[in-house]
Amino acid sequence: MISLIARITGDRALAEDLAQETFVKAFRNLAAFDTTRRLSSWLFRIANNTAIDAMRRARPQASIDAARRPGEPAAPPGPDPVERQELGHALDAALTGLRPDHRAAIVLRYENGLSFDEIGTVLGVPEATARSHVHRARKELARLLTASGWAPPR
Repeated sequence: MISLIARITGDRALAEDLAQETFVKAFRNLAAFDTTRRLSSWLFRIANNTAIDAMRRARPQASIDAARRPGEPAAPPGPDPVERQELGHALDAALTGLRPDHRAAIVLRYENGLSFDEIGTVLGVPEATARSHVHRARKELARLLTASGWAPPR
């Protein structure tokens, strides 16, 4: 849950605070929990909404170009651990360039392993919309990574 919130906010310390706030909200609204659904999906939804609310209250994030020093080219990905780490940083930067709902969808799918139905539940959208969010997020990530010098393998 903290990883989802950290991906949305871009701030690990804030994510820890918001995770705590998520659990407080869940506890206070435990009576509203639908026992026919998964608890994890309900908690992820509360976490997502809490993070989105925090982002609305905060200043806009830095642009994707701030991830690299000006004039510093990005190395193409490869098996080298240093390059993998750089790619990880580039991916983190690209994730901050996504719309919050697309960012949440991609993190829920690939970091948390949720199904499209569960992602839809967390985000409060139909399953088809969740699929669309993941698809569009992947396309946008590819575009952002390519623009920052990380071309896909040929």
